[in-house]
Amino acid sequence: MQENKITELFSLKGKVAIVTGAAGGNGRAIAEGFLNAGALIYFVDISKEELEKTAKSLKNQKAKYIIADVTKKDDLEKIISQIIKEEKKIDILVNNAGVTIGEPSELYSEENWEKTYKVNLKAAFLLSQVTAHHMIKQKSGVIINITSLGAEQGFSNNPAYVAFKGGLKQLTKALAQDWAKYNIRVNNLCPGYIKTNMTKKSWDDSVSREERTGRTMLGRWGESYDLVGPAIFLASDASKYITGTDLYVDGGWMSKGI
Repeated sequence: MQENKITELFSLKGKVAIVTGAAGGNGRAIAEGFLNAGALIYFVDISKEELEKTAKSLKNQKAKYIIADVTKKDDLEKIISQIIKEEKKIDILVNNAGVTIGEPSELYSEENWEKTYKVNLKAAFLLSQVTAHHMIKQKSGVIINITSLGAEQGFSNNPAYVAFKGGLKQLTKALAQDWAKYNIRVNNLCPGYIKTNMTKKSWDDSVSREERTGRTMLGRWGESYDLVGPAIFLASDASKYITGTDLYVDGGWMSKGI
């Protein structure tokens, strides 16, 4: 295949994409990667301050910014209404926004359980649903849900995170089944331990850092930009025959034996 054909295969030129939790960390890296692949990106985040910092640093005309709380259905509907009004279509949705609140299971509060549920699972479903209403009319679309190693494995002192990342993994498969007839592909992008603000506590603890490093085949933690190539792959025509699957970006954690 000619080089220009390969480039076209991975191109997002002319695509309109939404990335939630996009003001920093993995979300920002994915959103910036999509920009570089040619897409117009709506950065969605609850933090006005962080979005403003991102906008100032990027200065890219194809980057747009929406302050929203993904746990509020009204905000989700406003996001989609605004994008449809401005762009007339939505091609890609990345449900990246997430929280992690660690507490021992026997002490885990209902408040933290509910907060984790609303951000990590409910919001992803509701935003996928309202976005799909327009993708169905278009007869095309891509949804990428950001799950975790916690969707597959038990991790201590964080029952809500493990439960709802596992739920998101299975939700993806249900939506992929239901919406394949509309040419909407739904997949999971599953990070291992990536150095972000969310994992700072583990990174700063030398014992935890080394323990997690040792669980990988590559012998290192990931960087947010390690997710960019896989995300572009799932969003582009390079993966047009892939739906309902889990793509782990974990340095070999899931496959490592003794």
